[in-house]
Amino acid sequence: MRFIIGFLSGVLGMLAGWAGLAALVVSLAGPDRDGGIAMGAVFQIGPIGGIVGFIAGVFLFAKFGMVSKDKLPTNIELPEATPEPVRKRVSPIFAVPVLLIVGGLAWWGWYELIRSPYLSHGFMTLELQFRLPAGMALPPSAEDVHITVNEGPQPTDVLIGQSWHGTDGDHRVILASASLSMKTSQRIVSLELPGVAPQVWQLNLASDADPTQGYTEWQFANGTPAPKIEMNYQLSADH
Repeated sequence: MRFIIGFLSGVLGMLAGWAGLAALVVSLAGPDRDGGIAMGAVFQIGPIGGIVGFIAGVFLFAKFGMVSKDKLPTNIELPEATPEPVRKRVSPIFAVPVLLIVGGLAWWGWYELIRSPYLSHGFMTLELQFRLPAGMALPPSAEDVHITVNEGPQPTDVLIGQSWHGTDGDHRVILASASLSMKTSQRIVSLELPGVAPQVWQLNLASDADPTQGYTEWQFANGTPAPKIEMNYQLSADH
């Protein structure tokens, strides 16, 4: 038990020293446009504070986390007055806060890394291509193209830029992109064009999706009448 509490005390000191020194460097350095100072503070200078903090945490445990065991009162005189070695135990006043803080940090890490509703890769870019049937003309303008992407019940922003169309042989292709951020098993893409029945696709992605290796195969919309429009996509991390 002493080893566990002492080690956890050192780990807490390491985290505090690492984060504290990195934050101090960032605050002294001032504004940082490209994030280079912050990265250097966290990964190059921060470990120095972590080492100092770990040593300080272990020292505090040895200083305040161990107390002498209470001796049992007795009126019996011992035949020999031999001094007994001082026996120590972990102080509950020190151990309980350490365990509570470690438990809180563990829960926070579990929530953020595993149970967090956000993708592990952060914001990810979904690039969409809609291939019209051969000979089918494009809408007059991008304003006539209505694309929605839903992550579960939540819609996400879809971008149709100035270069919103292309060509694939005899097929015209509509280009768009969206930003994904949420963990969900239901991702729905819909496309509405003038004079065409709404087209709907369900993305075949994991709940906590990883980037794809290029574009997927073309796939038709689910259960919609002609004309059949195909879609493919690729997913990439923003960092």
